[in-house]
Amino acid sequence: MPMKRSTRTLLALTAAAAFGGFAATALRETFDQPAQAAPAPAAPATAPAVAALPTAVDGKALPSLAPMLKRVLPAVVSVYSQQTVRVASPLGPLADDPVFRRFFGIPDMPRERVERALGSGVIIDAQRGYVLTNHHVVENADGVSVTLADGRTVEAEFIGSDPDTDVALIRIPAGGLTAIPLANSDNLQVGDFVVAVGNPYGLGQTVTSGIVSAVGRSGIPVAGFQNFIQTDASINPGNSGGALVNLQGELVGINTASFNPRGSMAGNIGLGFAIPINLARDVEQQLLATGEVRRGSLGVETQDVDARLAKGLGLETPRGALVTRVWPGSAAAAAGLQPGDVVLGANGQRVDNASALHNFEGLQPVGSRVALDVRRDGKPLRLSATLKESVRQLDGGSLDPRLQGASLRELDENTRQRLRSNRIAGAVQIDKVASGSRAAKNGLRAGDLIVAASSGEFSDLASFRASFDSKPQQLVLQVLRGGRLWTAPMQ
Repeated sequence: MPMKRSTRTLLALTAAAAFGGFAATALRETFDQPAQAAPAPAAPATAPAVAALPTAVDGKALPSLAPMLKRVLPAVVSVYSQQTVRVASPLGPLADDPVFRRFFGIPDMPRERVERALGSGVIIDAQRGYVLTNHHVVENADGVSVTLADGRTVEAEFIGSDPDTDVALIRIPAGGLTAIPLANSDNLQVGDFVVAVGNPYGLGQTVTSGIVSAVGRSGIPVAGFQNFIQTDASINPGNSGGALVNLQGELVGINTASFNPRGSMAGNIGLGFAIPINLARDVEQQLLATGEVRRGSLGVETQDVDARLAKGLGLETPRGALVTRVWPGSAAAAAGLQPGDVVLGANGQRVDNASALHNFEGLQPVGSRVALDVRRDGKPLRLSATLKESVRQLDGGSLDPRLQGASLRELDENTRQRLRSNRIAGAVQIDKVASGSRAAKNGLRAGDLIVAASSGEFSDLASFRASFDSKPQQLVLQVLRGGRLWTAPMQ
């Protein structure tokens, strides 16, 4: 369902979960997500491999890609997922009343349907059967099957996933597998030739080629932490989770999305994005070790620097992340970072705004050493910080007795970006509420989003916790539930 939108408008969007269960309509039309956009076919077909490299460079003929692809193609698989969803009846709750149906002669109707989706995957460990794919390909799936290049179809075991980087790990119990050797994606350069392999539109294994258009790409209007490889190799619905390889047949990235202002029906326009394999491999190793991904955090709140602030802070240009709060005991506090400091760089990377610093943090493991380029009182300063683990879950009762029985958790980036698009600066999610607890009696439910509180301003779980350093005499929460805001006084 293509929709005309200006490029400026699309790039101004800062929140929508195009990769996860909270995908916003605008970005579904813009970022072609195979898990949502392409229905799974009854049976995979076979499509020819296509590579459009120049025939010669400086008068020297280029060799065919066929020998390399013979090694690569057996390691790229098609991933089919299915999810059973409940179908809402137009009669509402009355449809569940057998007496009502009998009285009016309404027959029983199917209340569930099975939705199928497709994507691609890459075998990275032939002995253990590990396959990397995208989180959005297998998200909320009841079952996942994998079709190998030789035609075999096997049921896959879900190992784990990280929605914030859109990486998922599954395992297939099959022998005779072939894995792709992994490259060092940090060595990838703009202009390097790359080849994308996947299952676009369910056609079957298909190859496209191009070059690396950019590396370290972020600020794309999608959710999640971003460090994309950008390529002009065609990436279409169904390619998600597939392989981006170099001319040596080494895996450099996991294809994840394509950008098209006119939607998928307009065809490829040469803006495809892939997750660097170094990042995907780090996620995979954490999933295997602990079942979850732990991220480092500076422990600060920041805001963008506009022209007015830049002038007052003695900056030549309005860029950087202005530190507004530093949490006690955080990595930033230990490093000596102070409110009023402006972070202009981290480990040699430019920091143009608050989102860029947040994105950088989200890609760093716990314990990482980070060199910060800071401007303080108009003078340059270099600080060194060791990142601590970001807070992911908290017991509400540990913050305030009035929240007893509520388990709080940090938002994933998909939800955070969606809220920002609706001008909600921050929130924490209620994960569970114990029956009969004080939180339950106060009307809180699992899934509620706390978007404001009388305890103070907050943007994430860490700052929500810090807002309770001084317990408010009256605790009033503003809660988002089912798209509606309501005020909840805590007793």
